[in-house]
Amino acid sequence: MSIQYLTPSGFTELKKEYDELKTNKIPEIANRIDDAKQQGDLSENAEYHQAREDMSWAKTRLLELDRILENAKVMDEPKNGKDKISIGSTATVKVNGNKKEYTIVGAQEANPLKGLISNESPLGRAFLGRKKDDKMEVVVPAGKQTYEIIEIN
Repeated sequence: MSIQYLTPSGFTELKKEYDELKTNKIPEIANRIDDAKQQGDLSENAEYHQAREDMSWAKTRLLELDRILENAKVMDEPKNGKDKISIGSTATVKVNGNKKEYTIVGAQEANPLKGLISNESPLGRAFLGRKKDDKMEVVVPAGKQTYEIIEIN
C-alpha cells in the first residue's frame, strides 16, 4: 500500500474510529451474535444474520483503518508556508468570477462538499506546487475551468 497523507486532525479522527471499532463496536456486535445464538434456530433469525453482516463490515473496516494508519504520513504545517500550495495548504481561488476555498488533503480525508480536496484528484494535482497569482486550466466533471490562485494559507 502506498503512503497515505493525512493532516493531524485526519489522523486523529481515523485513530479514534479505529479505537472505537476495536474496543466498543466489535465486542458489542459479538454480544449481539451470542444473544441471537441463544434464541435457537439461526436459519430464520434475522437479528443473527444482521449481526454477522455488521461484524463482517466492522472487521473489514478495522483492517482498512489499520493499513491506512500503518502507512500514514502525517503532514504538519505545509513545507512551503504561504509560497506554494502543498498538502495541508488552503488556497483561495477565483473560478468563473467566484471565490472558493480549497484545502489540499490526503485521499482518506477528502470531502469536496466541505472544500477538502484530495491531493490525488485532478484539481488537487493541478494546485500542488502553484503560487499566488498562478492561473491554470483544469478539466473537472463540469468541464474545463480556469482557476486563479488568490491566496495561500
